[in-house]
Amino acid sequence: MGQFFKQYLEPIKLNDVQVDWKSMDLSYLMEEKFTKHFGDMVKKAKPVRGTDVVLKAYNIDGDVRIQYEDQPEFERIANQFGIFEEWKDGIPRTAYKGVVVFRYQTSRRVFLVGPDSLKQLGIEGA
Repeated sequence: MGQFFKQYLEPIKLNDVQVDWKSMDLSYLMEEKFTKHFGDMVKKAKPVRGTDVVLKAYNIDGDVRIQYEDQPEFERIANQFGIFEEWKDGIPRTAYKGVVVFRYQTSRRVFLVGPDSLKQLGIEGA
């Protein structure tokens, strides 16, 4: 029941859909495959820039990616979306290779992408 429980954790609901995990191929989650899999998702997402990224992201069909350059910019963008802004050890919490992914009011994914995330994912220049 820490300081962020009410805002970020309490709204999370337990899955009520039965999933047969044993019959699924989850090998793409192994690190050697996951970086490429995740990088492909980030690469395919439509880049969104400029002011009012929330409105732009909401009005685009499909996944979007928003670049941030530093911690203050990440926190500003995260605040606009109402997601967790905290950093630990120089990276945003929940980040993978500097990328934070979440869903915003629809099934589309929003990728907040750090200054060298595309390089770390092997998709530089995307």
